[in-house]
Amino acid sequence: MHGYDYWLILAFLALVLLPAPALGRFYYNVMEGRRTWLTPVLGPVERACYRLSGVDEQTEQSWQKYTLAVLAFNFAGFVLLFAILQLQQYLPLNPQNLPGQEWTLAFNTAVSFMTNTNWQNYSGEASLSYLSQMIGLTVQNFVSAATGLAVLVALCRGIARRSASTLGNFWVDMTRATLYGLLPLCLLLALFLVWQGVPQTFAHYVNAVTLQGADQVIPLGPAASQIAIKQLGTNGGGFFGVNSAHPFENPTAWSDLFELASIILIPAALVFTFGHYVKDLRQSRAIMGCMLALLLIGGAVSLYAEYQPNPTLNNPVVEQTAPLEGKETRFGTTGSVLWSVTTTAASNGSVNAMHDSLSPLSGMVALVNMMVGEVIFGGVGAGLYGMLLNVLIAVFLAGLMIGRTPEYLGKKLQAREVQLLVVTLLVMPIGTLVLGAIAASLPGPAAAVSNPGAHGFSQLLYAYTSASANNGSAFGGFSGNTAFHNLMLGLSMLLGRFGYILPVLALAGSLAMKKTVPVGQNSFPTHGPLFVTLLTVTILLVGGLTFLPTLALGPIAEHLSMAALGFKS
Repeated sequence: MHGYDYWLILAFLALVLLPAPALGRFYYNVMEGRRTWLTPVLGPVERACYRLSGVDEQTEQSWQKYTLAVLAFNFAGFVLLFAILQLQQYLPLNPQNLPGQEWTLAFNTAVSFMTNTNWQNYSGEASLSYLSQMIGLTVQNFVSAATGLAVLVALCRGIARRSASTLGNFWVDMTRATLYGLLPLCLLLALFLVWQGVPQTFAHYVNAVTLQGADQVIPLGPAASQIAIKQLGTNGGGFFGVNSAHPFENPTAWSDLFELASIILIPAALVFTFGHYVKDLRQSRAIMGCMLALLLIGGAVSLYAEYQPNPTLNNPVVEQTAPLEGKETRFGTTGSVLWSVTTTAASNGSVNAMHDSLSPLSGMVALVNMMVGEVIFGGVGAGLYGMLLNVLIAVFLAGLMIGRTPEYLGKKLQAREVQLLVVTLLVMPIGTLVLGAIAASLPGPAAAVSNPGAHGFSQLLYAYTSASANNGSAFGGFSGNTAFHNLMLGLSMLLGRFGYILPVLALAGSLAMKKTVPVGQNSFPTHGPLFVTLLTVTILLVGGLTFLPTLALGPIAEHLSMAALGFKS
């Protein structure tokens, strides 16, 4: 690594961590309806939204009604997007006259964007019209991220409130999350990207002749607006097929840095939002410490692995440093690794290099980041409520070790809460291991892998892990656009999204009704280094015990086989 590689890492961390406390406080004020500097501008728009939709912003909902509102809103979004994708050829803003998607692909795409996964079994510029990209995908990018933020806020209220029967109003939370939390930042990032060279146009694709005399079609479109929310909303779906490796999505080193930082900007800020809800920023610092530790551990392992020469080319006549196959030379090895670690630590899924070309250990880091359950920053809202589930599990384990009834911030964890936590522990194993095992055991679906042996298994494992974690990145050699995988991956995405949201809202309702007991000297502190260590170990142990056998069959076996080949040569 060179000096500029270290400066890149420091600049990335600075862009994420420095604004996080202030932005976290801003989100707290926004979601609780307090006046902010944007209120004079957006306040009238917010009130107009309530009048047009018939929502009373003063009326709060029980956790059951809040849950029904979440489900109804997301179902309506799915139906609308599915219809747009099916009827695309009859709708306007389709200058290339692209046909509608086949129904299983449309189902997969609609579920993918509704669940904030953005898994893509298609190439955007070759499959979707401008209207489908804007009215279909971009809208879902906003509202799926806002849904995650709303669910997180409901959980924060459940932890913070005492003897309460309500968690807020989903329609109000959704409106504020979109209007104040996402739109202003996306507008700024989109303008920056246009300045850097990202297209934002309704013009037809351009037909050009290359220097070699070949005909080439250059795709265009309203890309900057979608790219801004795909990053800030931790969505990840690319306007173009190769995502942020495409020069029209990510043209410069500056666009690469700011797109990269925007992936975890809001998830990092929401950690401090939680601290404001519970009136204890020490909790925020503890959670942030755990997230950073997991991110840096994964980043260090991945950087080490990618800077090692390929052992299968261990030959004196072959000069090699860091392998560049599958990477953009304008971003280099460090920029590519930093992106792969960050995008899988969040539920983003965008890529600026091909993950299928990563070394086995680096690919394993990307897998582990998702397998632990979208908690290393994770998605907007979803990452923190996933982390808070692990916090409660760690508190429960601590209570067992010291022989006391577990409690968190004065709320005792009893049978109902523990049962809900256990339900969430089953989500990733079912979505990844059970559904993935079915796909691997059938000859037709298993033919989707393009490589034999361990790497081929890793391709399939990565696909079902990515879907269950609502991530959306992929090993590019996996051919997922078949009826079986479209439907099975869609089921995995639904499980990965609502398998967490439903227990989280039930848990929030249960905690909100509890009284708060005073935190005494005998209470287990949840803000010091000891708890950060316990939380980190809990996350790694739960993920390790669940997924280590599959990792041994995939990336670990591939790494050992490559090392053996290098030794023999």
